[in-house]
Order: sequence, then C-alpha cells, then structure tokens
Amino acid sequence: QVQLVESGGGSVQAGGSLSLSCTYSGYTYSSHCMGWFRQAPGKEREGVASRHTTTGRTYYADSVKGRFTISQDNAKNTLYLLMNSLKVEDTAMYYCAVRLWSSDCRLSVDYNYWGQGTQVTVSS
Repeated sequence: QVQLVESGGGSVQAGGSLSLSCTYSGYTYSSHCMGWFRQAPGKEREGVASRHTTTGRTYYADSVKGRFTISQDNAKNTLYLLMNSLKVEDTAMYYCAVRLWSSDCRLSVDYNYWGQGTQVTVSS
C-alpha cells in the first residue's frame, strides 16, 4: 500500500525559510514522478515542484522558481522541498504526491497517490 507522510510545515515570517519532508513507502524505487502541490483556502490546488526519481528532471511553478528546490534521498525514501524567501502568498496546505511508473512529471498531469498534507503559514 502506497503511503506518503509529509512533515516540516509551520509558521514563518515573510523572507524566511522552511523545509518540507515526505517519507514514502509501499512501492519500489523505479521510474516514478514525485511532486509537491499546495492548496490555499478558497483556491484550487496547484503544482509547486516535481521530480523524476531516476532522471532527476525537475519542474517548477513559475511562482516558486528560484526560491524553492525539490530534492530526493532514495536511500531514506524521502522527498524534500526547500522553500526560501517565503512570501505571504505561499501560505497553503502542502501535499506530497506520486505518479507511479511514469516519465511525464509535469505538474499538470494526474498524480496517483497523495499524502495528508502539512500546513505552511507565512506572515508579513
């Protein structure tokens, strides 16, 4: 059974940094896409960053390019999202997701499994 568990959310002032983690289990290391998505109150869910597990190719939303970095440690079965220069508009529930057996890791495609989310709140 695929399981994704996020951690690392919290409250921070604008300009600060946070690092999110997502530990995953239930599937073997292979050709998958893993990503971070977010949803703010009253808004649709949007893709933030994604990464292919073997090629390392990454995708970023324009709104976070240059500020956020997605990375992965396969030995620890953990996906990370380092968020720098945070803005108030980054406030949202952040979700980790996986798209199994795929090489198409764009943020616009469907992801199969989702974590429960971790809240990030940025204050001015």
